[in-house]
Amino acid sequence: MGEKLLEINNLKAAVEGKEILKGINLQVKKGEIHIIMGPNGAGKSTLANVIMGAPTYEITAGDLIYQGEQINELEVDKRARKGIFLSFQYPEEIPGISVENFLRTARAAVTGQEQGIFQFRKVLLDKMAMLDIKEEYASRYLNYGFSGGEKKKNEILQMAVLEPVLAILDETDSGLDIDAVRIVTEGIKKLANADNAFLIITHYHKILDYLEPDYIHILMDGRIVKSGDISLAKEIEENGFMALEEV
Repeated sequence: MGEKLLEINNLKAAVEGKEILKGINLQVKKGEIHIIMGPNGAGKSTLANVIMGAPTYEITAGDLIYQGEQINELEVDKRARKGIFLSFQYPEEIPGISVENFLRTARAAVTGQEQGIFQFRKVLLDKMAMLDIKEEYASRYLNYGFSGGEKKKNEILQMAVLEPVLAILDETDSGLDIDAVRIVTEGIKKLANADNAFLIITHYHKILDYLEPDYIHILMDGRIVKSGDISLAKEIEENGFMALEEV
């Protein structure tokens, strides 16, 4: 695979003084798709937020190395400009702001370059065509009245427009029906290339019916207790997470 993109070394993190991550070790290279699975409360969303730099999470030990640079103290907006993207488990509804205007503003913020209306619209329509998203979708208010599948589709569109180097999807398949899961995974496959990587967090197995990751990691009680290929997910499906407690 490609060059090393993200290196997590003995990462420990706390929220309001309570330790959630208890020593995470993980390496992600360009061109790779990683799945992180685990039961509720294992620390999966905490890991996503710590990588993104959310201020409510405090790193108490260890290092986050992104493209060779230690980013433990780097602000969220600077991480975004360096190509880190986090999709939210529960996207906000924002009436009054269209999908198109939101994405144009976000692209300008991430790239540091002003986005002309007509120039950006061409980019947006090209990305929407690639993802089989109808043109009228761009004029709708951001996530307002969207179904679960439409909200997730919007996050895939955000990724297409922002072109992150490291995309972190937190529970992107949560609450989705099979058709919506297929839309999300097809979008990921279209956007994945040799120059980016995906870190997909889930506690469901159905996303794996449509996506073949390079690695699966099981996170329990703040630690990655086992890593492997897609056969590991089948093992979990048959025996449950608790079978790994003694690993």
